[in-house]
Amino acid sequence: MPKMLRSIEMNKCLGCFTCMNVCASFNHKNHSLVKSAIRIRTTGGMASNFICIVCLACAKPACMEPCPSNALVKRDGGGVLLTKEKCIGCRLCEKACIVSAVNFDEEHNHPIICHHCGICTRFCPHDCLQLIDSNH
Repeated sequence: MPKMLRSIEMNKCLGCFTCMNVCASFNHKNHSLVKSAIRIRTTGGMASNFICIVCLACAKPACMEPCPSNALVKRDGGGVLLTKEKCIGCRLCEKACIVSAVNFDEEHNHPIICHHCGICTRFCPHDCLQLIDSNH
């Protein structure tokens, strides 16, 4: 069964950014946090809780609809997969995402979108992120 990433236990998050670093390293061969498909943010300062901004694995992905080059295709289980060779770097997918989970790689001129591989879940020291069965 296809899986999707969820931030289930963010009350345990310390903001170590290990999940972001491992995502960027594994998926983009880069240690810069801006290359991560997920984002960890505070809800209002250093004394507040952390949230995870990540692709929701939508059954009808809003990010896919405006793509003029059909570079985004539905992923089994929800969300999308990117065909980099087709992407023209228009950033319409980034603007269309309802939760701002599409990040953009300025260096390579294409979006960075979580494909729910789960590498981040294996390295989160507090099990804040989990792969769950998709209902799509």
